[in-house]
Amino acid sequence: MFCVNGHTHELRVDNRATLLDVLREQLALPGTKKGCDHGQCGACTVLLDGRRVNSCLVLAVTCHDAAVTTVEGLSSRTTTQMATPPHERPPLHPMQEAFVAHDALQCGFCTPGQICSAVGMLDEAAAEDVALDEHEIRERMSGNLCRCGAYVNIVAAVQQVAAQEVAAP
Repeated sequence: MFCVNGHTHELRVDNRATLLDVLREQLALPGTKKGCDHGQCGACTVLLDGRRVNSCLVLAVTCHDAAVTTVEGLSSRTTTQMATPPHERPPLHPMQEAFVAHDALQCGFCTPGQICSAVGMLDEAAAEDVALDEHEIRERMSGNLCRCGAYVNIVAAVQQVAAQEVAAP
């Protein structure tokens, strides 16, 4: 049993299959990217029970009864059972909106992992009561690589959402 983006899936998986491969190949969720396949680039970052993980390093069989959130499922985290008509896209997560607003992507390959990592990082920082300045954001996002060099805009997008969360009651 897998719970991915709020939907339960009953799957048969090979004991050697990674969470990344199951997401992409069996559940047809292409947002999570396969970059290095060694846990070094962060392109495959998803949230597993709310924590950031490199899905290329997680065996899918270990995710039984865990909640997995991919970039495709982030928008549903911001709404509570909001019915979206089939011809409309669900609203974007604030982090997704900030990445677009700050042009925090170029080729887009690392973007899903960057966004999932940023969302998880904000939750971690809030739980630890850590202030997120530019240096702290860069340090906490250092496991996610961008070959295009969009780091300045990525940091700006994360700072925007962090400021919105602090300002929210």
